[in-house]
Amino acid sequence: MKIDILTLFPDMFAPLYQSIIGRATSSGIAEINTVDIRKYTLDKHGKCDDVPYGGGAGMVMTPQPIVDCVNAVDPESKARRIYMSPKGKMLSVPLAKELAKEDNLLILCGHYEGVDQRALDICGFEEISIGDYVLTGGELAAMVTVDALLRFVPGVLGSEESAFDESFSDNMLEYPQYTRPFEFMGREVPDVLISGHHAKIDEWRREQAKALTEARRPDLMKK
Repeated sequence: MKIDILTLFPDMFAPLYQSIIGRATSSGIAEINTVDIRKYTLDKHGKCDDVPYGGGAGMVMTPQPIVDCVNAVDPESKARRIYMSPKGKMLSVPLAKELAKEDNLLILCGHYEGVDQRALDICGFEEISIGDYVLTGGELAAMVTVDALLRFVPGVLGSEESAFDESFSDNMLEYPQYTRPFEFMGREVPDVLISGHHAKIDEWRREQAKALTEARRPDLMKK
């Protein structure tokens, strides 16, 4: 999988080259490129934003640098193009799995008060949100999206079962996890987990997941 991330702040993406995602890129399973939009502006002062028509607070990213950057990075329109936006479709496990099947992704990170709508329309961006809140820019949202979808790309995780045995994988929160030591500060691991009886362990985990979901996210139970 190849992922190109268009941003005004490429230095923000250092976390994507660490830990599990970092190993995936170093091993060649995924290729992540951060592209500085500012290098494509025709403004002699390097500007990529301007005041919004109609008035209002803040600045809006201008269309020219974005369109030229997209055309340079994806000239044959091979990539699925995504704009990180609080107005977009909510990121979910099904959507992450869908994105993980793509060979090429191009992700645009807005900043300031957003992006000139013409750039989005001309380049054919779809909008994706990571939650009902607003960030100062799309960079953090892009990192969350990339991390979430790459978990479903074969070979990224150490165990292929890991991504399918977690919170939201079946519209329920994940059951509690325990490891050594057996007793810690007077608290012991539930006996069923050391019983060796896999059917009982699975039953206990399903019960715990259901109870947690009902208590914390009853909206998920409706699904």
